Amino acid sequence: MILIWIGFFIFILALLVLDLSVLHRKAHVVAMKEALLMSALWISLGIAFSVFVYYGYENHWLGLGLLIDSVDGTINDGQSATIKYLTGYVVEKSLSVDNIFVIAMVFGFFAVPAIYQHRVLFWGILGALVMRAAMIGIGASLIAEFHWILYVFGGFLILTALKMFFLKTKETDPNQNIVIRVTRRLFPVTSHYHGEHFFVRAGSQASHESEVPGSPVQPDDAVSHTNQGIWMLTPLALALIMVETTDLIFAVDSIPAIFAITADPFLVFTSNVFAILGLRSLYFALAGMLTTFKYLKPALAMVLLVVGVKMLTAAWLKEVLGEHFNFYLLGAVLIILAAGVAGSLLAGSSNKKSA
Repeated sequence: MILIWIGFFIFILALLVLDLSVLHRKAHVVAMKEALLMSALWISLGIAFSVFVYYGYENHWLGLGLLIDSVDGTINDGQSATIKYLTGYVVEKSLSVDNIFVIAMVFGFFAVPAIYQHRVLFWGILGALVMRAAMIGIGASLIAEFHWILYVFGGFLILTALKMFFLKTKETDPNQNIVIRVTRRLFPVTSHYHGEHFFVRAGSQASHESEVPGSPVQPDDAVSHTNQGIWMLTPLALALIMVETTDLIFAVDSIPAIFAITADPFLVFTSNVFAILGLRSLYFALAGMLTTFKYLKPALAMVLLVVGVKMLTAAWLKEVLGEHFNFYLLGAVLIILAAGVAGSLLAGSSNKKSA
């Protein structure tokens, strides 16, 4: 079983190296066409991986499909594993869209130049994968040891969904975030950007030059001779810290959601990885159209509500709908998301006509 994990990590690492060193070797503004193509590529990879999941679990490659899935008490064959993987992928992908709203707010507040936004998202998502891997490992261990914790997760998802339905999200000042406040106390922070650097040495050439194309040189980070040589964070580092913090918060919602579908660590982690890897390109594709999808947030809340209810009533649903009831869950999630997108587009179209 360990070999399948090593192989998957090598595969993901190769994709990340290809992304950073080849596709985005030079910092540039990601155009809409490029973002759409990259989004299509990542989504295709995520869906194509379901083929590997099917044959891997059907033929028990390197130990896949030999353990009991503690969520429904069954051993996953090729079909059930594929359905659970795709359902988890769709749920995690849809919930990650909500994260895009917050990332857009963070970039706007810190005025992150468009040319360096991809760099922040790359390292932010790399950190998110590490955090989620740890959370998934802990969650899977807890469920295997204490099955009742599934009901706790289910109740938490329902409460989160109700909060999304009835409580309006207020834009907050990231400078008031406890993590940012502690960071500013522990480390000196420059007052302007220094190219793609997350930190610079005070008194060095980099600390006196702004490398954003078209922006003037701003020597306002000059320090006294006694402080020259110390390392200073840049606003780009603060934006990265906020992106990592918000993903950790969103993971608290999304990780329980995937455990409502399966407790198989490999299915949980791989569906999360492929959903998160496409978040960067999806951000650049949707960032300018976020206000268009006014009904997407209620749709995401409904998805959480449905998944939470499924977690609480899994045994009953299995009796009523049969052993492949996860297939119906996948269909319900897709219908809810499609309704949210379609309703938003229709509302936007009618508003334009009335105007």
